[in-house]
Amino acid sequence: MGTVAEFLELTPEDSLLVEIKVALSQSQKEQRRAMMMTQVELADRIGSSQPRIAKAEGADESVSLELLLRAMLGLGVTPQEIGHIIAQVGDPS
Repeated sequence: MGTVAEFLELTPEDSLLVEIKVALSQSQKEQRRAMMMTQVELADRIGSSQPRIAKAEGADESVSLELLLRAMLGLGVTPQEIGHIIAQVGDPS
């Protein structure tokens, strides 16, 4: 039995993209909760909907990187902080 990526026949690039989206979605949820903000409030702030925010936080494959980035920026996360989150993907430390 191999890895999930092997089972799904993901290329290394696809696998990294999935990991990046998961990292961003987890960070989004953590940041929103730390701010004591609801999904509805975040959706209103970025011009989206609560169901889309819920899907983003659940790392749904239909959610675009653009939505994840808009949500993070809407939460006040800086581009540098987003870069740091992405840079940690695949880092074994």
